[in-house]
Amino acid sequence: MASATPLSRTALTCYTLIALIAFAANSVFCRLALSNEQAVPLIDPSSFTAIRLASGALMLALLMVLTSTTGRSAQKLATQNLAATQDMLTAPSHGSYLAAGLLFVYAIGFSYAYVLLDTATGALVLFAAVQISMMFISYLQGHRLNLLEIVGALVAFAGFGYLVWPSLSLGSETLSISGLVLMAISGCAWGGYTLMGKGTAKPLFATGYNFIRTLPFVLLMLASVWLLSMLMPVEPMQSEPAGLAFQLSAQGVVLAILSGALASGVGYALWYQALRGLSANHAAVLQLSVPVIAAVGGVIFVGEQISVHLIICTSIILFGIALVIFAKNNS
Repeated sequence: MASATPLSRTALTCYTLIALIAFAANSVFCRLALSNEQAVPLIDPSSFTAIRLASGALMLALLMVLTSTTGRSAQKLATQNLAATQDMLTAPSHGSYLAAGLLFVYAIGFSYAYVLLDTATGALVLFAAVQISMMFISYLQGHRLNLLEIVGALVAFAGFGYLVWPSLSLGSETLSISGLVLMAISGCAWGGYTLMGKGTAKPLFATGYNFIRTLPFVLLMLASVWLLSMLMPVEPMQSEPAGLAFQLSAQGVVLAILSGALASGVGYALWYQALRGLSANHAAVLQLSVPVIAAVGGVIFVGEQISVHLIICTSIILFGIALVIFAKNNS
């Protein structure tokens, strides 16, 4: 994985396709595990987040060790593994606790939001929030928007307005505003995390170390949920993201591991490989497909239905974001 050999067209296509499917699969796995339409949830949001981050950290640690030892002689393998393990414990030059904090906020917001949102809506809001937050942060850092970027942002915001309008209408409960806010926070955290890692020499290692650094936050979260459950006993949440009770099942744990180890760990690793052969513009545009893939996954695996209203909103929002990406990469 560390080789600098240019990717073949076949390899580039496979890496890109699998990575995009993995990103969308995170939404499907999370929704399958946390859907509030089940009589008893398969797992609670805090446990899902904890298992996802821990399994992601473990998978990425394994990938880092394999990457650091690729192409070395078998006699030096044990020594190199030990050195790589020790490096993981310190990792002074890869990632930071601030980045890990943003990663944790993204993961916990993602989990709690998917208690209330369907797969397609959640993926759409997440992706749009990531792009819009990155654009806003860049603006605060001195990047001035050109006309096409402004138009694209206005179109995307108009799509958001159309998405939430039925829920803001009197007496309408078609969409959870709490879920939208949680997913928007998650997307903004991921946007900030992405910008912090921009230009990182070894993105796989930075991501791996950041996953490992989330573990203290995970322990604090679990301790807080346990303490709250002792002080305020409640039934496992059904329609509100209370999350004040642990709920575990074998199926829920498996889904969390799949989300962390495969959709996150392996997915990120393959995406970093694919980026070797993709321009920034192509990479950004390709990510527009993630909400669409997630929507298809929600229909096939979760049994959700895609409304005409959501199709229109998705088209408007993604078109606006595409304008911003095109303008930014051609300015």
